[in-house]
Amino acid sequence: MNIPAGLKYTKDHEWVKIEGNTATVGITDFAQGELGDIVYVDINTVGQTVEHGQIFGTVEAVKTVSDLYMPVSGKVLEVNAVLDKNPEKVNEDAYGEGWMIKIQLSGATDSLLTADQYKELIGK
Repeated sequence: MNIPAGLKYTKDHEWVKIEGNTATVGITDFAQGELGDIVYVDINTVGQTVEHGQIFGTVEAVKTVSDLYMPVSGKVLEVNAVLDKNPEKVNEDAYGEGWMIKIQLSGATDSLLTADQYKELIGK
């Protein structure tokens, strides 16, 4: 189970990489493993400000569709275009090529978990 120490996490299994006032967001290795083979990522919130806890998109696996929850408030700047044709990148490289959105932060980040707190949450 890969849980990089340099990232922040949510109880909804998203990861966040903060660089200045911009953040990259994706789902964790644990989440993609639980979902199984991902076949489609649907995110159409580019240009919108999405509040913490609101849905910013969905991810579809072979057997289920799961909502994606905004880990922190911010404006969605970019969606990973690679996922349009290659949604399996989320399974193959959740913390790299499988990232989902980039946002401009507009809210607090203190609700995010450290890697150790996330490991405790998932029992690893």
